[in-house]
Amino acid sequence: MNNITPKILEKLREQKGWSKTEVARRLGIKTVSTYANWEYGIRTPDKDMLAKIADIYYVSTDYLITGKESDNIVNTSNLTKKDEKDIAKRMEQIKKDLTNEDGLLFYGEPMSEEAIESFLEAMEYAVRQTQRINKKYIPKKYRQENTD
Repeated sequence: MNNITPKILEKLREQKGWSKTEVARRLGIKTVSTYANWEYGIRTPDKDMLAKIADIYYVSTDYLITGKESDNIVNTSNLTKKDEKDIAKRMEQIKKDLTNEDGLLFYGEPMSEEAIESFLEAMEYAVRQTQRINKKYIPKKYRQENTD
């Protein structure tokens, strides 16, 4: 049995700014209560769903079970609330720019909503990684340690 840590699910969901409904949609779950039961610790997902959860949050399955930061593939702990807000703004602008066109094309064919969502998820991952990595190379005297 996968004894997922409910508080980790809640923490990850809140970091993304997603509702339980949004997480359920991204996981392909028909009822929100299924996801909510995992977050409340009433039930646990099977191993395939555990892998899907890890994928949408860019973390390891071990991290979902243990909650140890060392088990986290993409350590988001060095991203401040300001960083998270900046990323959200950047993603909103990217989405706005993409949807302002007369429709996105991929190999000359219009992209479906699902394809656009997948594209945006990949873009968010790239933006988060870039933000995280770039923080390592900013000289200390230029860093703003604003953790509001």
